[in-house]
Amino acid sequence: MHKAFLRTAAITGALAVALGAFGAHGLKKILEADMLQVFETAVRYQFYHVFALLGVAILYKDFPGKFMKWAGYLFTGGMILFSGSLYLLCYVKHNDLPFNRVGAITPLGGAAFIAGWILLFIAVSRKN
Repeated sequence: MHKAFLRTAAITGALAVALGAFGAHGLKKILEADMLQVFETAVRYQFYHVFALLGVAILYKDFPGKFMKWAGYLFTGGMILFSGSLYLLCYVKHNDLPFNRVGAITPLGGAAFIAGWILLFIAVSRKN
């Protein structure tokens, strides 16, 4: 299982760097300042949770089990829901599309992040 988390962390890490560079160089000229801040928040939280997922992948060897596994799933899902919804929100706002409720997904991603951290705590606390 840890190998899948390592692969996911590597891909999402590369994506975070690419999106961060795109935001800093390509979007700075076309996005409003508030939406650029939203985009930067998405990249930042994605990157934080790349490292969380790496931690899960590395720790899984010493702390295997469902709690560690679900921590990894929740970090991955959180990146998709939290960061993904913020990326989508920037796109929707910039293109003046009618999907005004896309931001409602973001708190679900935040909840997934929080749950992942709690499960990581439980996973490392359960082993004697």
